[in-house]
Parts: sequence; C-alpha cells; structure tokens
Amino acid sequence: MAFMEQPPAGKVLLDDTVPLTAVIEASQSLHSHTISALSLPLPPKKLIGNMDREFIAERQKGLQNYLNVLTANHILSNCELVKKFLDPNNYSVNYTEIALQHVSMFFRSEPKWEVVEPLKDIGWRIRKRYFLMKSKNQPKERLMLSWADFGPDKYLSDKDFQCAVKLLPSCSHPYIYKITFATANESSALVIRPFNEKGTLKDLIYKVLPFLKKYCNPKKFKTNTRGFPYGHLHSSNVVLDGDTCRLLDLENSLLGLPSFYRSYFSQFRKINTLEGVDVHCFGHLLYEMTYGRPPDSIPVDGFPPGPSASVVAVLESLLSCEALKNGMPAMPTKLKEALKAAKECIEKRLTEEQKLIHQHRRLTRAQSHHGSEEEKKKRKILARKKSKLTAFESGEEHLAKYSNSNNSALSLFGLKKKSDYMLVRKSKITEFSVVY
Repeated sequence: MAFMEQPPAGKVLLDDTVPLTAVIEASQSLHSHTISALSLPLPPKKLIGNMDREFIAERQKGLQNYLNVLTANHILSNCELVKKFLDPNNYSVNYTEIALQHVSMFFRSEPKWEVVEPLKDIGWRIRKRYFLMKSKNQPKERLMLSWADFGPDKYLSDKDFQCAVKLLPSCSHPYIYKITFATANESSALVIRPFNEKGTLKDLIYKVLPFLKKYCNPKKFKTNTRGFPYGHLHSSNVVLDGDTCRLLDLENSLLGLPSFYRSYFSQFRKINTLEGVDVHCFGHLLYEMTYGRPPDSIPVDGFPPGPSASVVAVLESLLSCEALKNGMPAMPTKLKEALKAAKECIEKRLTEEQKLIHQHRRLTRAQSHHGSEEEKKKRKILARKKSKLTAFESGEEHLAKYSNSNNSALSLFGLKKKSDYMLVRKSKITEFSVVY
C-alpha cells in the first residue's frame, strides 16, 4: 500500500505514545480529592485564606509545575488515567470491556480456549489488554492472551497480514518467546503464549509486579551483568527463561503499534531507520540494566560509574548528546555496499555449484540406470529385433529390385505369384509389430 493511500478500516490513527501537555488557564473550587502517593511536586495547601487571590495564583503556578512534571514523566504520560484526564474525548471508553467482546467473538469458532480472568497490572499500552487463559485440552497449563487494536503504523495488506499472523506460532528461535496461537480480524488481533510466572526483565530489575508502581518510583532494583538482550522495544518485552533472554510481543510491528520510546527518538532526525530505532531502544535497555532505572532525560549528559568501563563507553555511544546528534553507531555505506556485493558473489557461486551438483547427480543416475542388468537385457532384445528387421527389409529390397523384370525373384522365396509375396510381407510386418 502506498504511503498516501487511505488506511484500512479499523486502523487506529491516534498514536498513544505522543506526549500530552496541559496548561492551567483558570481555577474553580471543587470537592477535595486524593492523588496517588507518588513523589510529585504538589503545591502546599492552606486552611485559612485559601481563597485569597495571591494564594490562588501561587497555587496555580504550583499545579502547573505539577502537571509539567507529570506529562514529562515518560511512564506517567502514557498512563491511561492521565490520558483520560487530559484528553477525555479520545480516552473515555472501557478498553477491557472492548477487548473481552473481541476475544469472545474470536473464540466462537475456537471453543477449546477459556478466559480465566483479566490481567490488569500487565503492560503499558492503553489499547492492549491481557487475560489469563487455559486450554480445555490442558486445563492445568496457564496461558496469557494479549489483544490489541491495529496501530497507526500498520501498512501490510490484509492478505499479507493474515499470512504473517498465521506464521507466528511456527516461529522457532532460541531468543523469541514461544507463541501458542495467533489470529486476527479486520481491526484487531490476539496472541496466546505460555504464562511466565516470574514476569519480564523489568520485573527482575525492580523486584515488584504492578507496572505503574514499580516503574514510576522504584525503591528496589538490581543490575544485570550478563545476558544483554536485543532491545526491540523495552525491558518489559524481555523474559528470562533459565539463562536465556527471549523476546515478547513479536507481533507488535505487524499490528502497527508504535514504539514505547517513540517520543524520544522522534526528536532526533539522525534516527531515521528501523535499525537505528532498535539501536536506540537497546541503549535505553542497557542503561536500565546497568543502573537499575531508566535515564532521567534523553540525551544523557553524564553517566555514573558502572560495573564496567566498557559498558559505560557503549552507553555514551548510544545515548549521549554527541551520539544522538551524529546518529546511531552504524556501518559505513561503502562497507555495506562492499559486503552486499560480496554476499551476492558468494550466493552466486553457491547457486552455480548447486547447479553443477544437480547436473552431476542426474548424469550419475542416468549412467547407473543405463548400466543396470535390466537395461542391458532390454538393449540386447532391441538389438535382435533391429537385426531381424534389417534382414527382412534387405530381402524385401532385393525382391523388389527383380520383381519387375521377371518372376525369378519370387522363386527365391518359394512364391509362385506376386499376391503370395504381399501376403508374406504383411504377415511378417504384423509378426514383427507383435514381437516388438
């Protein structure tokens, strides 16, 4: 599909990763309320004189600062509650109920699956919901279903998309978490995986489970010194299976869902390829694994001492101001072209060698078949038949040569008249045809 073509029906054009901002324009007296116990700069209250103009102006500045900090926090700014507060027109529906409706319609034709309960504390995407599942064939096995609408970056045609989704359960790779089942309709898709009781790499870093509590203001964390995974999105998309890191949500790119760190790398024009995006996301992941928390801002002005000087050097090449200005570490274009040409030459030589091997095998099989005892017998029988036919045709030619001059040729074959010769000729040909 061309870039400017109309997007398919059911595709959500709203990018939930775009940060929202808020400006306080006026004040209004409402009932008191309680805000979550996160460490945010709420302005102080006043019991007496709280309706004074000077106090209201001061408190308005404090609340504006509070909103600025709230919307600047990468995790809080993507929180559903914050989105609903700042943009109720676009975030007013119950996404869990919508997901349940879609999942129920999906499983009308797949009765072997059963929804156990919603998993409300998993994930950050507003339009993606998780459910604990079980199979009626194996009721003791705990599975996790993820459902999501198509995102603004879905550009595959319906035919190609359905083909790709069907291939997901067959993907077998040591660093990709297994997918048990996957299906899609015209506007959304669902994927079922084995449920990982230990959670993701992010859970291991922060050592608690609910998403918002652990990632906004972590109090416990531990670093990781080995097993750096490929950072497709973020540490919540990586699970540890023994000593192996495996990627989750392989389907996100197919669904057109935007990256968790899109609001960061969209600010830097040098990060303009998917490879560059993956490298940048890996920088975030490596920073989080090294220091046990995400960076306060991007670019990173200074890096604290890490467990290894080489790790800090890698982080500087990925997240520093100079790195983001010059672009992600990449191979020179000329070297890429040279390697591409070398790859094509290697493949060409391989194809030619395979062609020669195929021709040699065909020739070998033909020679083996030609030299078999059965074929030798067939060739001997055919040679005898040809010899008889040659002798008969030679005699026939000799007979025809003298038949017009006199009848002495007929007597050579013991025939009295020409009609007897024709009868013998016909019978001989018929006999040869039957024998052959």
